Amino acid sequence: MNFALILFLIVVATGILWAIDHFWTRKKRPEGAKEPWWVEYGASFFPVILAVFVLRSFLVEPFKIPSGSMMPTLLVGDFILVNKFTYGIRLPVLNKKIVELGSPQRGDVVVFRYPPQPSLDYIKRVVGLPGDRVDYRNKRLFINGQEVMEKRAGDFLDRDRLYYTPHFIETLGTVEHSVLIDAEAPGYVQPIVHFPHVDNCHYNSGGVSCVVPPGNYFMMGDNRDNSQDSRFWGFVPNENLVGKAFLIWFNFSDLKRVGSFH
Repeated sequence: MNFALILFLIVVATGILWAIDHFWTRKKRPEGAKEPWWVEYGASFFPVILAVFVLRSFLVEPFKIPSGSMMPTLLVGDFILVNKFTYGIRLPVLNKKIVELGSPQRGDVVVFRYPPQPSLDYIKRVVGLPGDRVDYRNKRLFINGQEVMEKRAGDFLDRDRLYYTPHFIETLGTVEHSVLIDAEAPGYVQPIVHFPHVDNCHYNSGGVSCVVPPGNYFMMGDNRDNSQDSRFWGFVPNENLVGKAFLIWFNFSDLKRVGSFH
């Protein structure tokens, strides 16, 4: 479902009703007369719906985390806010960038349209920038030949699975963040689709090595052994970016989770 398109059509429909009432029928309506139903239930909602459309399209958009691929940073049930203008201003519905404001950096948590099925929104962490060589070998991450440093931070309990996973603190660029790496899970990676620029990647029994093409990004989940990401379905084009996630604003199970994250 293209919610942005549906919301846009509602804005147009209610806007037409508002304009008809504001510039024509209101002037002909006797003073004190009751508003017709189409004004009460249509035109009167136009300012509110327009405000929601502008807010959601250009400023921030809410999302709910549906899976555990970004644990322990984001948990199932977290409600998050995404900054829509960090990477540039785009026309709603058309998704065409009209103003350049910035670009993703390593370590950013980004919502994007899933390349094999753009109607789905995914959330992952930016690992590789255009031109980077990303190697994930034997559960170790290398960027341009340099190993990404990590340090052990105990174990993380997945309360849904009742399972402990080794917890590490990883540094990507200037961002320190948590990752889960299960030593018992196989390191073997296999692509699940034939994706654009697949020849930029080489798979073997230890993992995968990819060179990120221009205008694309390499994404990975923080829950490294329970995340289908760029290792499996390829690169994320710039035009698929939705925005940068920056805040957990609610979680029904744990209000203490409310706040910013890295």
